[in-house]
Amino acid sequence: MELDHAWSDIRRALRATVGERTYGLWLEPLRCVALQNGTLHLTGPPEVCSWAAGRLGAVLHTCAHAVLGPDVTVDVSARPVPQAPPPAAHGPAPGSLNPKYNFEQFVIGPSNRLAHAAALSVAENPAAAYNPLFFYGPPGLGKTHLLHSIGNYVEAFGGGLAVRYTTVEAFTNEFVSSLGGRPTDKDAFKHRFRGVDVLLIDDIQFLEHKAKTEQELFHTFNALYETGSQLVITSDRTPADLAELEERLRERFQSGLVTDIGRPDYATRLTILRKRAAHDGLDIADDALSLIASSVTTNVRALEGALIRVVAYASLTVQPLTSALAQEVIDRLGLRTPAHDPPSIATIQDAVCTHFAISREELLSRSRAQRLAWPRHVAMYLARELTDHSLPVIGREFGGRDHSTVLNACRRAGERLAADPKAYSAVEQLTADLGAPPS
Repeated sequence: MELDHAWSDIRRALRATVGERTYGLWLEPLRCVALQNGTLHLTGPPEVCSWAAGRLGAVLHTCAHAVLGPDVTVDVSARPVPQAPPPAAHGPAPGSLNPKYNFEQFVIGPSNRLAHAAALSVAENPAAAYNPLFFYGPPGLGKTHLLHSIGNYVEAFGGGLAVRYTTVEAFTNEFVSSLGGRPTDKDAFKHRFRGVDVLLIDDIQFLEHKAKTEQELFHTFNALYETGSQLVITSDRTPADLAELEERLRERFQSGLVTDIGRPDYATRLTILRKRAAHDGLDIADDALSLIASSVTTNVRALEGALIRVVAYASLTVQPLTSALAQEVIDRLGLRTPAHDPPSIATIQDAVCTHFAISREELLSRSRAQRLAWPRHVAMYLARELTDHSLPVIGREFGGRDHSTVLNACRRAGERLAADPKAYSAVEQLTADLGAPPS
């Protein structure tokens, strides 16, 4: 992980943990100057450094551990710390891969099983099966974790294969910098990104509206593909939905395996927290982890962020990590604890079939008859609203339909609910029958 990105994540965790006032007074003035030999060096005004080290040392270490791993220590000093020498202009930059992100720490569940299997296959045998490999899904679900896992695996077991991880932002900055420098800078840039065996690119959606960078990436893609190098890409959308990118680049992305990562279910969330607690050596009650897993359902990043805040609060107040403390922190965060797990897609389908007096076979059929189309739209709409499953997963549960069909069904259902009180009442009743609060 690049140091700037790691420090941004640490600052975000610090702000959430201590609140805006304390953060603004005693932590915002701190600057990260180096990560050397397992120590994160922070500096700032003398009076700030003294107070932060003495009164907020525990929370600094907790947040640093959450981002960089449990072996990192934090040093806060007003003395300048010498910067490490810059990396060579070729090969992977030291520290560009976060060792905390590996396959052992990745928790597999129904929402990411295919993505994990594809990532492991690519790591074990780059460019042999899925090239390019394209992951997509909302932020915070593990796409970056899989990228780093591939890179770390190849570096450890790839027999010397060269790996480079980059974000689109970093790629763009280096490209623009090379254009404004000496003629040799452009050649050095090309060598950095085309002279590798595995190129990992994060957040490709930010390439939209960057025409020159897009063109450079297109040529980089072609050069690597022709030499048999592996490309792995992440995005928050499918290639087809990256409408602002050139069609030729979208076609390249779609030429390999495109797979989604969805929201983790409760069992996966709880396993993530248990593994994280064991990895960080936390003595936290299992019912406290269960409470957090039940409360935070959006993504893995938010889930781990909640755990960080609970741990930091316990450290600051010198309290044990109990479910009561977890509940107190969750209440402070304004997170609602649901009374039960969300319904399954199958349960939603059964409820819709019963309500509309149709069979499951009719619901999943390809018939476009109105008496079947509307219930099908309702079932897909409820599956999206009441479960954590991604659109492709929902589509597969409805007779192998694609994500665009599900999206269209949800849109049409939403339009009818807004205009038809009878339809709204029916869906509200279905929602109540499924045990969820009415919308």
